[in-house]
Amino acid sequence: MLFTKTRREAPSDEQSKNAVLLIRAGYIHKEIAGVYSYLPLGLRVLNNIIGIIREEMNTLGGQEVFLTTLQDPNKWKTSGRWDDDVIDIWFKTKLKNGGPLGLANTHEEAITSLMSEHIASYKDLPRYVYQFQNKFRNETRAKSGIMRTREFIMKDLYSFSADKAQHEEFYERATQAYERIFSRVDIGERTYRTFASGGSFSKYSHEFQTLCDAGEDTIFFDKEKKLAINKEVYNDEDVYKTAGVHKENLNEARAAEVGNIFNLGTKFSEVLGLHYTNERGEQVPVYMGSYGIGPARLMGVIAEIFSDDKGLVWPEAIAPFDVHLVSLAGNNERIREYADLLYEEMVTKGISVLYDDRNVRAGEKFTDSDLLGIPRRIIIGKDAVDTEMIEIVNRATGETMRITREAVLALARDDKKNNL
Repeated sequence: MLFTKTRREAPSDEQSKNAVLLIRAGYIHKEIAGVYSYLPLGLRVLNNIIGIIREEMNTLGGQEVFLTTLQDPNKWKTSGRWDDDVIDIWFKTKLKNGGPLGLANTHEEAITSLMSEHIASYKDLPRYVYQFQNKFRNETRAKSGIMRTREFIMKDLYSFSADKAQHEEFYERATQAYERIFSRVDIGERTYRTFASGGSFSKYSHEFQTLCDAGEDTIFFDKEKKLAINKEVYNDEDVYKTAGVHKENLNEARAAEVGNIFNLGTKFSEVLGLHYTNERGEQVPVYMGSYGIGPARLMGVIAEIFSDDKGLVWPEAIAPFDVHLVSLAGNNERIREYADLLYEEMVTKGISVLYDDRNVRAGEKFTDSDLLGIPRRIIIGKDAVDTEMIEIVNRATGETMRITREAVLALARDDKKNNL
């Protein structure tokens, strides 16, 4: 029995569509404002997104680590970022002996300090390490459902290069990896590499902004070049030369940030002592970059985009299951046996199946199926048993087809892609 429960009514304390749908469908549970727990269905989606990101990070040559959330304030004081006036979203705590600790909102200081024990020579470079780790940010106002929370998982990749040229080569490869990630979760067409403020790191950074009515940002995008300018730098004439776009070709839209990449340069390596010895025997600071994606935030944006008045409509690559098998057996033992056997055969073939064998009305099952948003619904009733033709519904298009039992089992060979 699946540990979940659907709701007919929207939660009264949520305004964002992604949180309303995910709570109603039993994917997440709201603990307090800006803090959500992931139930079995939600965790399956989240892990599918993480799996895609991990594959692309490994393809880049990244090696996965897992750093501590608890942060040594001394490293942050050295970088100048422990002060609440510099970073105003700190969660801070104390040890029993009175010593202060921070809960990481990012990990530049920690990873730079760690790498000082692993990089000593030019022969040790380049290095790329990444992690999936909880971050804590004391947002003044948590909003937008799981698109902006106080506790969240972040994939942060850090690159360590010998010089700017070596860094820029990897930076471009990382950009392409990000574009592949967003294409694999079906938002590639509406996601733009966006020039934005680099903050304290550099003049500009690159965000990946997805067109979305619920987004918190305004961008000006060039559809042909797949580039955009964030509103925060829209009036900076230099950005147009850097981006290679023209104001007259840009369209304004709301967008949600789904990833970002920064040139860190030597900002952290210089102050935290991350140097290497080059070919001439000189001590040189390591050139760094930072690359972030929030898997849960990405999940929230996808829920905003891929949904309708009935519920969620998950892209196949991240859906919690390939198939939602709905049995209309009621008290009919013959239908029940047929559905049970089909379920076992599909699982044996490697098809992931959510099986609804509850003894409730068909209408309730179909309503729940629409809300859950699994890509394919297979319906087993008296007609299927009598004719050996099985009804299958595409959640995204609403198209219904009747196919043979053999065709259902062949879905496993289609690599989650078919013509429905």
